[in-house]
Formats: sequence, structure tokens, C-alpha cells
Amino acid sequence: MLAWIHDHTTHRNLKGFKLLTLGWSDGVNFLPVDFVLCSSAKETKRVQGITKVLDKRTCGYKRRQEAMIKSTDHLENMVKRALRKGMRADYILMDSWFCFPSILKKLSRHVPVICMAKDMAKVFYRYNNQWLRLSNLYGKLKKRPGKAKILTSVITETKTGQKVKIVFVRHRHKRSWIALMSTDITLADEEIVRIYGKRWDIEVFFKMLKHYLNLEREVQLRDYDGLIGHITITMCRYIFLAYEQRCHDDPRTLGSLFYACSDELQDLSLIEALNRILSLAIDKVRATGIATEGVVHTILETVMAAALDLLKKSQKIFQFKPVITTS
Repeated sequence: MLAWIHDHTTHRNLKGFKLLTLGWSDGVNFLPVDFVLCSSAKETKRVQGITKVLDKRTCGYKRRQEAMIKSTDHLENMVKRALRKGMRADYILMDSWFCFPSILKKLSRHVPVICMAKDMAKVFYRYNNQWLRLSNLYGKLKKRPGKAKILTSVITETKTGQKVKIVFVRHRHKRSWIALMSTDITLADEEIVRIYGKRWDIEVFFKMLKHYLNLEREVQLRDYDGLIGHITITMCRYIFLAYEQRCHDDPRTLGSLFYACSDELQDLSLIEALNRILSLAIDKVRATGIATEGVVHTILETVMAAALDLLKKSQKIFQFKPVITTS
């Protein structure tokens, strides 16, 4: 099943496989959920085909057939498998390699998608009744003044008829922009940028596998089944380490103790805080024996009346409206 694969880092063609991985993250920990070890969908790019005689009902045969399918065709099946197992997520985060209107439409039927968008010559977006590629769309939009990190945003439509929100962000190292796309058009620009930042967890995951958990370096295999087993064992190691880290570093794993501490550390209201401070002050005055009990009560009532009067005046000046937020 070995194939010629293009390495986008070195810009060379190498003999190997593409490891397509689906993971789950809550922003604290990352867990690998599913993977496909892809060969090439084109027979001309495969160095060697299936050499083993396999029963078509076996996992080995199904894995090999799966490896010869185009990598973008795996995405929906991988998401559906994870959802069937009971996993839940708010968003699917993807790199720009999968930012095609047809893929976005398929995946967003299950979970909203946030991904990076590339300026491609054959991908167009509708704006003011014109079909524009991404770079031309950016040129039509009004930009924010100054050195704003978020340059501009727009709600547009793809060729599949789906509405998407595109946020253009200033590139940190180049005099250019980065485009982030969301199928959930109700999200704020800043929220789209914040959520997409969590996709970096999978890059850290790959670095851990290659540099510390001996992916590729631990064994020399000439068998496709052996490679599948090696990758599975390596990912299991990572899951054990991620679980151990969460138990030691994440206070949410302490269960009821965490909630008890949270309740105890709730912010005091201003009136309660004033009451506590005045009570301590009155106790000190009583301890000195200088003032009588009546004088002490008079001082307390005078200070509290002044504080309440000040609060009422402040409420008239600042009319705050209640806001309900959901996450």
C-alpha cells in the first residue's frame, strides 16, 4: 500500500502515507478519536498494491479499501462514527486543506464547522450579486482602522447555497491576512478567532507523537497491518498521558470538591462587604470602651444610610440593562 506522497513542508514527493486524524478537545486536553492511514487514491501513485490474500470481511481488508479513497471523502464518515459512539462537540475545527464548499455543507449537517480558508482560483463566494474569489472579496470589504487584529468580516454565500461567515485576521509575521470561515453565522468575530485557536492542540499532539512517543522511529515495518497497530499503540500512550495530566492539573476532575470551592469563593455583594467591614470596625470601637452602645449604633446607622444613598444616586446615573449569555 506504499505510495508517493507530497510533503508540503519540504515540497518533495516521498514514499509513505498520510495520517488523517480526528480528535476531541475541550481546550484543556486533546484526545485522538479516529484515524485513517491513507495511501493514494490514484493507482499510478501507489508503489505497491495489496499483496496479502485477505478475507473481505476482515478489518485488514476494509482498512486497505479505506486507504485508497480520497482523503477528503473520509471526513464525514469519521465524524459520524464519533457521534455514533456518543461523543459530542460544539464545533468541528479544520485546516485549510479541507475548506471546500461541498465538504462544509456535508459536515455542518452534523456539527457547525470553523476552518481556515484558502484563496483558491475555483472557489467563489457571493457578495453584492457577484461571485468573487477570496482575495477579490477581501478587496471589496471596508477595513477596520488602525492596527486592528481583526481586519474585517462578512456573511456571504457559497456555490452550494450555504451561508458562511468569513473573518479576515491580520497575519502576525507577514503583511497579509488570514481568513477564518464559520458555518455558524451568529458567532461574533472574536469568538470565531478564539475557538479556531484551539485547533493548535492537534499540532501539539502530532509533535508529541513524533518526538516523544516514537511514532515512525520505534519500529521498521513492511506490513500495512503492522503500521496500523503501531499507530494505535502510540495514540493509546498519548491518551494515558493526557488522562494522567488532567487528573493532576485540572481542578474540574475533583468533582464535588471543585463545586464546593467555587460556591465558597463567590463574590460578595457590595452591601455584604460594607456590612462586614463596619462590623469589624464597631467591634474594635467597643473593645476600646470609649463610646457607649448607643453611640456605636448611631455611627453604624449613619454610615450605612450614607452608603445606601450613594448607591441609589449611582443607579440613577448609570442605567444598566440585564444581559443573559449562553455558552
